[in-house]
Amino acid sequence: MRADVEALDIKDVTANWVNAAVLERQIEDRITALADLAHTPLFFGRLDYAHAPGAEQAEGAEGERFYIGRRHVHDADGDPMVIDWRAPVSQPFYRASKKEPLDVRMRRRFGYTGGDLTAYEDEDLTDTAAADQASKLLQAEIERPRVGPMRDIVATIQPEQDEIVRAGIGGTVCVQGAPGTGKTAVGLHRVAYLLYAHRERLARTGTLVIGPNRSFLHYIEQVLPALGELNVAQATVDDLVAHVEVRGTDSSAAARIKGDARMAEVLRRAVRSGVAMPRESVVVVRGSRRWRVPAYEIEEIVRELLDRDIRYGAAREALPQRIAHAVLVLMERAGEAPDDRVQDAVARNAAVKAAVKEVWPAVDPAKLVLRLLSDAEFLAEHAEGVLSAEEQAEILWAKPARGVKSAKWSAADAVLIDEAADLVARTPSLGHVVLDEAQDLSPMQYRAVGRRCTTGSATILGDLAQGTTPWATSSWEEALTHLGKPEAAVEELTQGFRVPREVIAYASRLLPAIAPGLAEATSVREAAGDFSVRPVAAGELDAAVVAACRESLEREGSTGLIAADARIAALGALLAEAGLPHLAPGEETTAEARLTLVPASLAKGLEYDYVVLDEPAAVVAGEPDERTGLRRLYVALTRAVSGLTVLHAEALPGQLG
Repeated sequence: MRADVEALDIKDVTANWVNAAVLERQIEDRITALADLAHTPLFFGRLDYAHAPGAEQAEGAEGERFYIGRRHVHDADGDPMVIDWRAPVSQPFYRASKKEPLDVRMRRRFGYTGGDLTAYEDEDLTDTAAADQASKLLQAEIERPRVGPMRDIVATIQPEQDEIVRAGIGGTVCVQGAPGTGKTAVGLHRVAYLLYAHRERLARTGTLVIGPNRSFLHYIEQVLPALGELNVAQATVDDLVAHVEVRGTDSSAAARIKGDARMAEVLRRAVRSGVAMPRESVVVVRGSRRWRVPAYEIEEIVRELLDRDIRYGAAREALPQRIAHAVLVLMERAGEAPDDRVQDAVARNAAVKAAVKEVWPAVDPAKLVLRLLSDAEFLAEHAEGVLSAEEQAEILWAKPARGVKSAKWSAADAVLIDEAADLVARTPSLGHVVLDEAQDLSPMQYRAVGRRCTTGSATILGDLAQGTTPWATSSWEEALTHLGKPEAAVEELTQGFRVPREVIAYASRLLPAIAPGLAEATSVREAAGDFSVRPVAAGELDAAVVAACRESLEREGSTGLIAADARIAALGALLAEAGLPHLAPGEETTAEARLTLVPASLAKGLEYDYVVLDEPAAVVAGEPDERTGLRRLYVALTRAVSGLTVLHAEALPGQLG
């Protein structure tokens, strides 16, 4: 298929150089999409239908066989050899059961090792007398060592995951997923499915995946290209609101207030504060005639625009046209017959421009936020009845900045600027947005994301138990309201496929303290996993950490050493001294380097075959409050796929028993 595209000759089929350039780009994209992926098979399953799909199910009618894979593959004659996993005919591979076979006689799963076909497993869906048996190939694929970036799960999608993946584009879906339930993979595969089912629509409007940090995005960046989808943008929330350079930090209290949804009202008032009622008439001179629009009439126009509550910038653009229209009415009354060109000319008249500048001045979002955070009187005026005096004092800068460029903006300030920018001019909306680790966003950050999908849909992914910011959301209903999608359906995934049973059971001891309303996760993993909690003497912790890392590296797969952020520098030096090469989060593992040193603050969303967790008490103590610290610990405890070793010299948190 790739060779056919590479052999295309477009010299005689393009009308001009522009068409030729566009077509060449499309051909390049197609060739890239058809690239071979090392160790990735073209097909992973087979469906034997009792009858040809779509045909009448008459007695004696012949069935049909389909091979299911990551991509559609056809032969030299154009006949399909492998069917895309997203096609309707492939759906029974994930949904069919002996209770509901969906006209499938037999389902076959193929097993691969390093890209070579090494096994297959047949499931007879017509034999209802035989007991259901867990697929050994499915189990083996789930438990395959995690080396390198995150991979797709098209061969192992479960029925409850498939329902979310294939949900329609018309609505927003929120997925509450316990650790290891595959919520991130489900969100990415949902994007791939929507691009397959609504390609033209999303090609026009765009898709975006939003992750918590760059390490996470680097970890997941190969999933969609492996499924042939190359045009999905990825960003963090900080990337979306990067109107200014972030060089400062806020206290926990200040960040919480700046992230509060009430700030939207403060900003709305501040943006409109510059609007003033006219003090004199507007006189427009055209030729020998003078046309006068009285101040009271302009005031009526201004009040009407304010009452309509449209964007500040849109109203400012409408105002000169409305004044010009009033002038045209005067001209018509005088017997003239002006047209649209005359109205546009009047709107550009110097007198009209001067009136608009005085009545409805331009607003620079960054300068407005700068003034709010620097000028106590200005903030008090617009935060009256919204923020208390103590809250206002908390967010005011101790030393006001001289200008936008010299200000030490924080991440929360950038979100405020984004809100102000949207009040001035509407933020463009995308067709579909995936927001992962959504539980950590502040209400104002939810609003920033919601602005990017006002006319589109969204997939919201997260786990309330893993909220590790002081402002982490307490309920999805609240979060979805701030996002502007209160009608979204909330789906819960509690069946884990990644974390071993003993590990998830141990971590779940924290749930009553960090998320009392959540159901405890279960695991389909048959193996209990290698799990140990080892107390060590105070002076022996470092040696024990190195020994545990060496022990893990003797096994196949990746190892993650997770520790409190304050311990990372010391542990990095320790590993170097011990001759253990290590990587930073998101960097791809190699045969020579399979150990990653992970700050607890960056562990979310990542997974390793074996995890060594250094000093849980330090992880908890590294956060502003105990609940946030215990949630951070919950995240760290649930990153392991095959084994977890917990090392501690200090006493464990009491919630772990």
